[in-house]
Amino acid sequence: MSQAQTVDGSAMRPGGIWAAPGRVNIIGEHTDYNGGYCLPMALPQVVRCTAMPRTDGLARVGSQQHPGERIEVPIQELAQAAVTGWSRYPLGVVHEYHRRGHHIPGVDLELDGSVPIGAGLSSSAALECAVAIALRDLFELPVPDTELIDIANRAENDYVGAPTGTLDQTASIRCVAGHALFLDAGTGHTEQVPFDLAAAGLALLIVDTNTPHALVDGEYARRRRECEAAAAELGVERLRDVTDVRAVAALADPVLRRRARHVVSENARVLTVVQALREGSDPRVIGPVLTAAHTSLRDDFMVSTAQLDTAVDSALDAGAHGARMVGGGFGGSIIALVDARGTDRVVAEIRNRFRAARFAEPRTFVAVPSAGARRVDHQ
Repeated sequence: MSQAQTVDGSAMRPGGIWAAPGRVNIIGEHTDYNGGYCLPMALPQVVRCTAMPRTDGLARVGSQQHPGERIEVPIQELAQAAVTGWSRYPLGVVHEYHRRGHHIPGVDLELDGSVPIGAGLSSSAALECAVAIALRDLFELPVPDTELIDIANRAENDYVGAPTGTLDQTASIRCVAGHALFLDAGTGHTEQVPFDLAAAGLALLIVDTNTPHALVDGEYARRRRECEAAAAELGVERLRDVTDVRAVAALADPVLRRRARHVVSENARVLTVVQALREGSDPRVIGPVLTAAHTSLRDDFMVSTAQLDTAVDSALDAGAHGARMVGGGFGGSIIALVDARGTDRVVAEIRNRFRAARFAEPRTFVAVPSAGARRVDHQ
């Protein structure tokens, strides 16, 4: 990379290229903001951030997905700037560093991504984490991974306005190739769990239903408020503190009862899957647990759609061992645990059902557990 110049003409630290992956959650949906358990893995699809230092106090961002748009804002003015659209994500990260007292003299950020947008695969977290790790490394800021995750998450919560938990950013930063990441969102503890489906003749198929969702449209925030209300009525700080699903019967409001039942039962499902993988069991045994998670998300949390349900039902009918919607819901993707040799059959069945229902053409690919955020121009 070329070097930037300081005001006196001397060379500054050179820029570089960093990448952060999207993620898919094997199990554990809507549990992170309830202090519960999750099991994500990183995808090979990433957001790349090319970062170059400046000395004039400006943050300038551009994106290959938005050609011709280049946003330039003084870092000191980010808190009040009328920033809209996609640029709020990278600029929110710059602002969060600045708000915490980390000195950034100015920066150019150029973004490019292959994580499908709106598919429930955490394209926004990948973007935030790519920028966060780029700024940390570029300016040699004393920020450990735990704070890096928090910076990216606060940018999404406070600057963008999406009240997500820390699952997505933790996965993007901490995942390791060939493994799933067991996350206790209540304590921040993580554990790398081997996840080698190919050795068992299996594949994890992702089906993007091509019905993008938007987590800032109010439904996600409403689910979070309902969970908080259920916890308060049950007399606990967070729903993760309820370990017996029978306890939710004490909730008089049927909506709160359903929301709590999903979270409590989903935490139990995560622990079941993690234990099976730790013990080296045939991964096929987790299939019914994935399907049970979809039923819970559809009926108790009510975040599924006709497209997601059709994709799940089609995959199961075509021989998948288990399938469920992933992400926040109201659109996005499903995963299906399939025999590797039967992947094409499952894809064909889903496409046929979508065509018959006059849904948009789905996009499919096989997910491989991949590496977390890293610098890529030095590899």
